[in-house]
Formats: sequence, structure tokens, C-alpha cells
Amino acid sequence: SHCTHRIIEDPEWSLATVPHLTELCIQHIVHNFEKNPIFDRLLPEHQQKVLDRLSTGLPLAVTANLISDENYWKRCCTERWEVCDISNYGHSWKRLFFERHLENILKCFIPNTTDPNQVLDLIPICKDHVRKLEVDQFLPPLKVDQKEEVDDDSVTESDFEVSEVSVHHYDLGALITALPHLEELHLTYGVKDCGMNFEWNLFNFSYQDCRNLAVAVKMCYNLKVFKLTRSKVDDEKTRLLVHNLLDHPSLVELNLSHNLIGDRGARAVGKLINRSRLEILDLCNNQIQHLGAQALAQALAENSTLTSLNLRLNCVEDKGGEAIGRALLTNTSLKSIHLGSNNLSEPTATIFSQVLAQNTTLTSINFSCNHLGLDGGKQLLDGMADNKALTEFDLRLAGVGQETEDLIHQIVWANRDAARLGSLQQPSATLL
Repeated sequence: SHCTHRIIEDPEWSLATVPHLTELCIQHIVHNFEKNPIFDRLLPEHQQKVLDRLSTGLPLAVTANLISDENYWKRCCTERWEVCDISNYGHSWKRLFFERHLENILKCFIPNTTDPNQVLDLIPICKDHVRKLEVDQFLPPLKVDQKEEVDDDSVTESDFEVSEVSVHHYDLGALITALPHLEELHLTYGVKDCGMNFEWNLFNFSYQDCRNLAVAVKMCYNLKVFKLTRSKVDDEKTRLLVHNLLDHPSLVELNLSHNLIGDRGARAVGKLINRSRLEILDLCNNQIQHLGAQALAQALAENSTLTSLNLRLNCVEDKGGEAIGRALLTNTSLKSIHLGSNNLSEPTATIFSQVLAQNTTLTSINFSCNHLGLDGGKQLLDGMADNKALTEFDLRLAGVGQETEDLIHQIVWANRDAARLGSLQQPSATLL
């Protein structure tokens, strides 16, 4: 008899198609991670494989305090936002994610509608990762209570006589006082992209809002930078804020630009200058006139910490400008001052010519968009004759004459070159 032996094989079969047991276990861990996150019990090489496959949609309650891998948080950020610049977040993807996530919730929070637990439940999850909050929108309640209110709870509030519509926003107190590492707070009370639904009350920073915020900021002992801009902060609200910021242990930068602060508010800020550790003060685009500027100048004459003062787009005029100039004859800490667009003229230039001749601390002065005139420009040029410190001097649209402006800038450029050369030589001198 005849026998035929045949071997039947599947040409597509391969041992490689059978997953290793380790691979099957990793797949199971990833699939069940939300219910059973056994991440810490894995070997390092297995941890990385799990991280690479984890969904970025997992609840933060599961991942926040368990996963520190920056590549995982990078995926979370880039899948959610088109632009992600970690240089503004301490080069940390995890910090970027939690700060922006919290900011987005605050921007969309509607009082009396949104569940406050959406914010409060995040505190134990994000408190170790939030260093800065930038919130440029606060939504008002959907229903506005039209009754008028008058607050008289404290001495600082007793002067508040103007009643207002009760449109209060989310109270940040419970949140920011529970963030132990919060160092910067940038706020704007208004609504972005309101379009045809514009109403003035959408941009109302109420006195109650101010009181809540002031008390909260006072309790943020590690806060270094506080910015409250474009929020209709007037004199009374400024006084309330200042009252709670006096003797703050950490605050070094205060920005109240683009508000409604007048002379009374400026006087309050003057008290703050010498009752705090402020280094940078920005009061740009307010309503400060000569009385407010004189109060600031009086504080400046006694101050030894402030290095930058911005009063651009106010109306301090020559009475205010001269007062500030006289203060700078004795002040030895201020390095930069911006007095652009303040209706200044020759008398201010006259006193500042003395400042330029005597002050050795100022490195930057801005007089742009004033009316110093040709004679004022010549006096400033005379003051610059022996000045070795000034490296920036903005005289655009100040009417000092092109020739004078060019001569002043030649001296400024020489000072700048000398300062640059000195900074290059300083490390060598330190090594010696």
C-alpha cells in the first residue's frame, strides 16, 4: 500500500501573536485602573508601560495624588488645550494642568446655579500644585436681585454711601485660603465675549465682592503678587483692599491698573507703601490727580523697598510731578518710574533735572506723551551731564526737540553699555 504524509501549516501563525502574561496583566491594570489603581505596587518598567496607555479622561481624584509622571500630564494638557507653554508654570506640566483646569471652572462658575462643590472638591486634589491663578472672567447670577444695599460693617466701609445693584460673584475665600502655595493672583471682574447680551451689571465688581476678596487675600500669607485690573475699583474699594493688605508678610507686587482710583484711593495706597514690603506698584490708567500723587510722593520719600512705580495715564499734572521729583531727591530704592500721559510740563522737568544730577538709583524714567517743551528738554539734558545710572529714558511725544532727545539718548546708551560691561566683569571679580 502507498502512504502519503502531509504537513498542514498556517503561514500567518506566529508565536509573537500570543501576548506574554505580563502584557495581559498590564492591559488588565490599565482597563481597571479607575477601580483598582495599583500603580505603586508595580515595577518601574511596568509602571511606565501603564502610564503610556492610561486614559487622560480618568477622574482626577484617582490620578492627581498618584501620578507624578510629567509625560502623562503633558498628554492631559496637549489633548485639552492647543497652546501649552510650561515656561509660565515652573516648567511643570502637572502644575499647568491643575492651574488651568481650576481657572476654567472659576471662569464658568454661575452663582446660585453652579454647584460650589465643583470647586471645593478640587481643593484636596490640586492644593499642592497651584502656585498662580489667572481669572479674567467672573459670571454674575442668572437672576439679578434689584434691591439696593448699603454696607456698614466696619470703619472702612462707613464711607460707602452709594447703593448698588446686588450682583455678587463667586466668593474666592474658601478656595484661595485653602491653597497653601498660592503666590500669584490675577483677577478681572467682567464677562468676555458677551456680544449682543451686553449689560453694565455684567461688569459690576460689587462692594460685597470687594469685601470677600479683601478678607481672603489677607489670609493668603504666601501671596506675593496681587493683580486686580479692569474691574471698576474705585476709592472706597481701594481703601477696603488696602485696609486688609497693611502689614502683609509676603506681598511684593500690587497691580490695580485700569480702574477708577482717585486721590482718596491713592492716599490709601500711600499708607500701604510704608506698611508692607511692596517692590512693584502699578496704578496705570486711573483717575489720580495732584493730591493723590502728593500722597504717594510723601510715602515714596520715606520708603526703602519700592523699586518700580507706574502712574501712566493719570492726571497728576505739575503739582504731582514736582512732588514726586522732590521725593526722588531723597529716595534710594526706586529704579523705575513711569509718568507718561500725565499732563506734565516744564516745572516737572525742572525738578527732575535735579533728580538726574543727584539720584544714583533710578535706571528708567518714562515721560512720553507729556508737554515738557524745549526748555524742559534742555534742563533734563543739563541734569544728564554727569548721570551714570539711567539706562532707559522715554521722551517720545514730550516736545523736548529732536536734537535734545538725541543727545540725551547718547548719554543713556553710554550708560547702558557701561552697565552691560560691568555686569560681564562682575563674575570675574567675584571669582578673584
